[in-house]
Order: sequence, then structure tokens, then C-alpha cells
Amino acid sequence: MRAIRRFTVRTALPGPLSPLRELMLNLRWSWHAGTRELFAAIDPAGWEASGHDPVTLLGQVPSAQLAALATDQAFLHRLGEATDELREYLSGPRWYQVSAVEAAGGSAGDGPPPAAIAYFSPEYGITEALPQYSGGLGILAGDHLKAGSDLGVPLIGVGLLYRHGYFTQSLSAEGWQMERYPSNDPNGLALSLLHDSDGSPTRVNRRPGRGPHARRPDLARAGGPGSAAAARFLRGGERPRPA
Repeated sequence: MRAIRRFTVRTALPGPLSPLRELMLNLRWSWHAGTRELFAAIDPAGWEASGHDPVTLLGQVPSAQLAALATDQAFLHRLGEATDELREYLSGPRWYQVSAVEAAGGSAGDGPPPAAIAYFSPEYGITEALPQYSGGLGILAGDHLKAGSDLGVPLIGVGLLYRHGYFTQSLSAEGWQMERYPSNDPNGLALSLLHDSDGSPTRVNRRPGRGPHARRPDLARAGGPGSAAAARFLRGGERPRPA
């Protein structure tokens, strides 16, 4: 029977563990060893079973185990250090900001560097937990975002959030190759809806001047101050919905 409606349930974290959500929604954890080790410490076996996906991990950890962690002073100390380090990473000056200050004090006369740089790519291979890439070019684009983030370059990656990511292969009992195309539910990924300055959901019109074909893009933070924005557009065969 075909499902009528799908629900995604996210774990309600105890107050002392609420910074885990901040760490989870910034994909810097995917290339920051200390943050990955922190998630692994929650449940080592669950971390491996989740494919190193903190969203899946936290959705599977029993509430009693989370309650125990909320009173574990050693874990809370590590959590506080990781959160403070991430916030410093996001707000502190890096190579790009230092270079901008040096350029402003020179005599080159080229003006300040760009405050934002758009990076367009169909896919970004940042982490397997965000499976919207399939090959080497996606990995390269993801590496550009990671390097830009560490350097403080304000890259804004704009791409596509595919409903079906890359498929997985297995062999049947008879030895036949089988493919499985998992459906990517945005509510179950490390994504958040992008909003305008007035708080309303951002919409992108893919057919300007030709009717209401606007869609809402999701946002995947990948470090900072740059972030990867994945726009979820209509696929072939879908009916456009009014904006």
C-alpha cells in the first residue's frame, strides 16, 4: 500500500544537550575530527550503524540514554568546548577577513573584496549524510566549500537537492545486481528552511514572468562564514504549486 503521508520525528533533546542541534546542523562536523568524536561518544555502535550521520544517530538514541548524558559532566564539558569552538570559528577573522583588512590599508585601490561569492554547481559532495551528489565533480565542489570555509571565504554554494540521491547496489540470492534508490526526505537531513529577512520562507522562481513556479530552497550550513545552499526545485512530472 502506498503511504498517504510521511512523518519525520526528531528527538527532543534535554536542555543541557540542546547545543548538539547547533553542531548537527552545521556540516563542519563532517571534516572536523573533534566534533565527529563527540557524536561518536554518544553511542559508538549507533554512530557506526547510522553511517556517521548525527541526525540519524540522535533519532535512534533512547531518551533514557540522552537523559543520562544530560547529567554527565565530562560529556557536557566536551559539548561546551565543541560549541564554543564552532562559534569562534564562525565569528572570528580568518584568512579572507585578515587579507581584506590588509588590502584596505594598502595603496592598491582595488576596493574591498566581495562580501559574498556565489558558487553554482548541480551537486556538492560534503558528506554522505547529505546524499545529493554522485561523482568526482560533486566531491570537488564540496572540497571547494570546505576549503573556502576554513579560509573564511564567503562562498555561497547554490545547487539542486535531488529527491533521489545516488543508488546503492547489492546482490540477490541468485547473484543478480540490484539497485535501490532511497528517497531523500529533507526533514530527515541536516537541512533547515531558508528564510528572508522578514522571516518568511524564501522562494525561488525558476520561470520568471511565466507563472507561479516558485519553490522553497533548503539551507545546509557548511562551516562559516560561507554556507552551502541547496535549492529544491520541481522535478519532471511534478505539478507546479502556487507561490
